[in-house]
Amino acid sequence: MPLIDMIKGMACATIVWHHLAFYGPMSDIAHPLAPTLLAWLYDYGRMAVQVFLVLGGYLAAASLAPQGVARFDHAGNAIAKRFVRLVVPYAVALVLSVVVSALVRPWMGHPSVPEQPTLSQLLANALLLQDIVGEGALSAGVWYVAIDFQLFAMGVLLLAGVKALPGAWVRRHAGALGQALAVACTAASLWVFNRMGGLDMWALYFFGAYGLGMMACWAARAPQGPQAQGWLAAMVLLGGTALAMDFRGRIAVALVAALGLVLALRSERLRSWRGIAPLVQLGQMSYSVFLVHFSVCLLVNAVVSHLWPDAPVVNALGMLLAFALSLAAGRVLYLRVERHVPSWTTALRWQLGLVGAGMLVAVSSHWA
Repeated sequence: MPLIDMIKGMACATIVWHHLAFYGPMSDIAHPLAPTLLAWLYDYGRMAVQVFLVLGGYLAAASLAPQGVARFDHAGNAIAKRFVRLVVPYAVALVLSVVVSALVRPWMGHPSVPEQPTLSQLLANALLLQDIVGEGALSAGVWYVAIDFQLFAMGVLLLAGVKALPGAWVRRHAGALGQALAVACTAASLWVFNRMGGLDMWALYFFGAYGLGMMACWAARAPQGPQAQGWLAAMVLLGGTALAMDFRGRIAVALVAALGLVLALRSERLRSWRGIAPLVQLGQMSYSVFLVHFSVCLLVNAVVSHLWPDAPVVNALGMLLAFALSLAAGRVLYLRVERHVPSWTTALRWQLGLVGAGMLVAVSSHWA
């Protein structure tokens, strides 16, 4: 759907610019040229993640249970397929991150450069467990991939649990029960778990935004009238109560994004709009851009800041160059890796490649 791709494209661009403002010396050197803009990107650009969480919930509901009834046959298969699709381009991008970090580490002493990886760190990142087991990330933003997988798995298990309940009455009302359980988990996340910062490595912390996206899907598909209005009222009630209990900017962004998505998708004109082509294309390859941009930005940061450490204009142009190269690298990853249907063999090969590349870098650095 072009409208959703456009939203993803804008959110992706915002995240890349947030990381350009947050990581690396180029933004520090260029700061005097646009202090307000860079400060905004530094402080608030990360809020675009909430848009991705809402869209993730919407797309999960649309594919797994568009009417609230699980339409997949086996929960394990659905979760496994999701893991493989996520982890193949993810592992490719992390191999690049490990190599680029090793290249720039000797001559760019900056906190944004990841430390030399350990075996436990490589294994944890390969299995999307880095935050849970307390290992450092190999690239910026990889926490989101782990959370996205957890959220998808949680949604699958909720819907599969309802589908597995016995009884004719349950089968007749499986859709409503599945939706009610998702709404209850959304409320629990918004009102309780999202207020506990120590849980930010678990899906329960983020399920509020994801669940609002699932509700947005069901609201957008509901018949015109009380049912659609009921969904909108429920979203406002859940989000509004959460903000009244404890105002969080990230939840406000998620609520506005979810409500805006419903209103846009219920408009025939917007739903059929072909969109702005460059943003649509960026949205389609946004996952690949998200994965690979840190390595590109790190390399450009190292070169530009080393050669022109006192030139704000050149470093500002370097940030623009890093953004453009991130899009180009993301497109290559999308065309060559992401859009192809992966297999467990491919996933295992790249995960082993990630661990092997990391250990090779560690050994080379030790002997150097």
